[in-house]
Amino acid sequence: MSMKEAYEQKLQAQLDEWAAEIDKLKAKADSAEADAQLGYYKQIEELRSIQKSATHKLAELKDAGDDAWEDLKAGIDSARDSLDNALQSAASRFK
Repeated sequence: MSMKEAYEQKLQAQLDEWAAEIDKLKAKADSAEADAQLGYYKQIEELRSIQKSATHKLAELKDAGDDAWEDLKAGIDSARDSLDNALQSAASRFK
């Protein structure tokens, strides 16, 4: 397995894990009081947007040649970090 393939698999696994976490937050939001739901849903929307961006970056990575993937890695890492930070921040507010 190449480093690119290993990176792709690691990123896909992380995206799948985050999708599950976002789904858990959505379930919490669904059972929250009406006043809190609006704020929760807005945060979930933002998380889904960041998640979509990271998924798009993964698709770009998969399409990139073995030489070009290193160039995409910095942008992907940035998107991954943004989603991770946003998810942690949202999770702390949902408690």
